[in-house]
Amino acid sequence: MTPQEKTIYLVDGSAYVYRAYHSHNLSTSSGEPTGAVYGVVSMLKRIIRDYSPDYLVVVFDAKGKTFRDDIYPHYKENRPPMPDDLRAQYEVIRQLVAAMGIKTMSISGVEADDVIGTLATAARDAGLLTVIASSDKDLAQLVSDRIAILDERNGVKLGPSQVKEKFGVLPTQIIDYLSLVGDSSDNIPGVPLVGKVTAAKWLAMYGSLDSIIENADSFSGKAGENLRNSLEQLELARTLVTLKLDVDVELDTENFTITSGDMDQLRELYTRLEFQSWLKNLDVGQVEKKQPVIQYSCVTDKTAFENLVERLANSEVFAFDTETTGLDMRHESLVGISVSVQAWEAFYIPVAHNYPGVATQLDQEWVIEKLKPVFENPEIGKIVQNLKFDAVVFAKYGITVRGVVYDTMIESYVLNSTAVSRHSLDNLSLKYLNHTTVKFEDIAGKKGKNQLTFDRIEIDTATHYAAEDADIAFRLHEALWPQLQNTGRLQDIFEKIDMPLAPVLMRMEDHGVRIDRDELGRQSAELHSRIQSVEQKIYESAGTKFNVSSPKQIREVLFDVLGYQPTSKTSQGHSSTSEAVLNQLAMTYDVPRLILEYRSLAKLKSTYTDKLPNLIHSATGRVHTSYHQAVAATGRLSSLEPNLQNIPIRTAEGRRIREAFVADPGCILISIDYSQIELRIMAHLSEDPGLLDAFAKGEDVHRFTASEVFDARIDEVTSDQRRHAKAINFGLMYGMSSFGLARQLRIDVSQAQEYVEQYFSRYPKVREFMDNTRTQAHSEKFVETIYGRRLHLADINAKHYGRRQHAERTAINAPLQGSAADIIKLAMIEVDRWITRSDCRCRMIMQVHDELVLEVAESEQNLAVENVKAIMENATELRVPLVADVGIGTNWASAHQ
Repeated sequence: MTPQEKTIYLVDGSAYVYRAYHSHNLSTSSGEPTGAVYGVVSMLKRIIRDYSPDYLVVVFDAKGKTFRDDIYPHYKENRPPMPDDLRAQYEVIRQLVAAMGIKTMSISGVEADDVIGTLATAARDAGLLTVIASSDKDLAQLVSDRIAILDERNGVKLGPSQVKEKFGVLPTQIIDYLSLVGDSSDNIPGVPLVGKVTAAKWLAMYGSLDSIIENADSFSGKAGENLRNSLEQLELARTLVTLKLDVDVELDTENFTITSGDMDQLRELYTRLEFQSWLKNLDVGQVEKKQPVIQYSCVTDKTAFENLVERLANSEVFAFDTETTGLDMRHESLVGISVSVQAWEAFYIPVAHNYPGVATQLDQEWVIEKLKPVFENPEIGKIVQNLKFDAVVFAKYGITVRGVVYDTMIESYVLNSTAVSRHSLDNLSLKYLNHTTVKFEDIAGKKGKNQLTFDRIEIDTATHYAAEDADIAFRLHEALWPQLQNTGRLQDIFEKIDMPLAPVLMRMEDHGVRIDRDELGRQSAELHSRIQSVEQKIYESAGTKFNVSSPKQIREVLFDVLGYQPTSKTSQGHSSTSEAVLNQLAMTYDVPRLILEYRSLAKLKSTYTDKLPNLIHSATGRVHTSYHQAVAATGRLSSLEPNLQNIPIRTAEGRRIREAFVADPGCILISIDYSQIELRIMAHLSEDPGLLDAFAKGEDVHRFTASEVFDARIDEVTSDQRRHAKAINFGLMYGMSSFGLARQLRIDVSQAQEYVEQYFSRYPKVREFMDNTRTQAHSEKFVETIYGRRLHLADINAKHYGRRQHAERTAINAPLQGSAADIIKLAMIEVDRWITRSDCRCRMIMQVHDELVLEVAESEQNLAVENVKAIMENATELRVPLVADVGIGTNWASAHQ
């Protein structure tokens, strides 16, 4: 580029909004979605910082139809509507971009690509160099020696040669290429079975689409037949993919110059959107200040390492992270260790990289020996992201990590469990530091067989990635801890519940649970037989054979062949075959009832009887689930591989799965389960005299409720009345409406409403508690457990009725379920302490909702039952007694009988 040449950057705003939306799941503490806003603004900041464009304009799609819809009514008809939480961000994006001093535009009747095409060709003719920031392949047709496309994710600019390398055709052939291939996302028809490779090959042979059409008779095989059958639609496809380059828009370079923007507006928006780092960096006349210089170092010298160890030993607190050959902490090997003693500075110690020409590394055993006293010293504070992973890795190498006082994953979760979709380091860095971390895929390649393991990553590349993890953990703690301290009850939850629980869970996971492989094999064979039998009944009832696992074919049979009336639609506009729909239809028809039975049996087989044997550890003969503390919004634990929380118990077949969870020889399993704990918490929180009295007297609360609602003596309550009362007790606790109650009990809505009114007339303080909770939720946008754990409710004031109602139901249930979760966590911590102090041969092996399962030597069962039951029943003090029911058996199922 000569000194006189200037560059204009044309940003495909609509494409980047969607990409940002799917890449960043962020929201403010009040629940306002911000992921798309953050992503788009970050991208624009990078363009300005890295390329210093002379002119910049962001082009968005305008609302309404375009000329392509007039040409082809089916254009883009398969695209789902814009998600509500994205629509809410669109106007904010435009406001923020404008406040940054960047021009935005959209033109009715055409797409953003057409506007970009018109501006690009006008800029070319005016002597400007043009860079189009977009990932849209349609724009490749514009590329020339004066127009390039920027793939902003990796900083690559596509000129003519890069387009040829990427698509296999020249930019001048892109229109013909797209016409042949088609575009399913835009519903543009192409030639069936003609993909990218075939289209590029044909164009290399014939030069153009017109030439291909002229020689269509010479193409052999199925592809040639499809080509000849598609000749009429090829011209339509070409029209749809060709950009309109004469849009009524002016190349106004003066208007496209980046200005200083509106600092007051930026400050207001950054504050509202909680973009803290950007807010701090605002200054008069500047968009950003310079950040501190990052200092990441690789330690391969013995003296430097010993100096680092001395520095760690003299520090009050440091952050650390481990790098391994994979994510299975029990099987993978240590590759390197990173540490950070202060923000913006970190060190990486490689010990087991293995690739041709690898540089000298310190001896792994020697490094472990030197670090062991520091990591095992409880007086030296430590910060980590996801303690369980790194502690298990170190344990394999003889280090018992002590002194971990801050886990940033748990800090974030306690502060706001719903602030991000996953409390990963990457997400937290975006949310609280406005910093995009280096992803593993960036240095190792995309997931799959060709992705490198960390030991194959060159040390120079690995250093920044690994050191950043420790540095970001340190910086996250500095950002999160003051916020927890400002809300003392949340600090208590962190220090007294969630952090002490982490090592308890590690011990439970390490011990695992014994699985009877042969029992699962027998059950799997029986389920296979049952599935085949049910499948045959479905065919007989439907009068036709079809794929019972295909929603599309189920939809065709139920609604087209059998003529059932659909009750709801999918987001794509198809008749739904969801479980809720089938349950409704099953009240009248056999086929949907049988399909539900088929699905239930098939899920049991695939998820449990077939899968569980594959999860048995070869060395221990046990299954080692992974408990997750930072997933469920209410504070409950969740588990994976296997998911113990979802093992079904409503059907006989589901309950049988528990027969395969067995005790070691000479041991038994003890199940201790809180009895009706959420109802007891409701009695405690609402202080309703009726509920308090029922629990104080040790009544069967469902039978007691039935006697109140149905005005009957307790000893005269029927089993149906108790069942209805149980549905009312739990239904109302989960915010169920009279309509939902009617559907569950299969009664009239008027009858259900009468039950509800009768219930609240007997328990008026329950209604008062629920009303007050809803009012508080609408005002404060969160609710709290007994201990002060907060559940933030993003949709509590949403305009969308369904989302708002769901948030209100959540507001009622969350304090109950969350308090129950806190109570059993406290119990687990105390049970673990008792086990550690006592000589009882006893281990906690599972936690499922309100239940603890222990494996105990047969001779110790009375000691274990007496102590663990007492600990659980005294874990907290409520206005009603806590009751823990005990079951004992050789397997988990028999312990419940």
